[in-house]
Amino acid sequence: MVRIVRTPEGNVVVDETGKRNGRGAYLCRQKICWDAALTRGHLERALRVALSDETLNQLRAYADTLPQQLTSISNDET
Repeated sequence: MVRIVRTPEGNVVVDETGKRNGRGAYLCRQKICWDAALTRGHLERALRVALSDETLNQLRAYADTLPQQLTSISNDET
């Protein structure tokens, strides 16, 4: 999971450490989850903030670094 936080100053940033102060929301490490959250406004609702175009672009750029979907590995495949 990746934490996204709205800082006390009102900025929305990816919080890889999960320790920054502010209101947080969690998304899985799959691009498909991020696309849905950003497109449907789930993240704005969870953080109680309107995301600027600049912030949306930054979050989409981060999402582009993630795999489209994670594949699970069963015990038989290891």
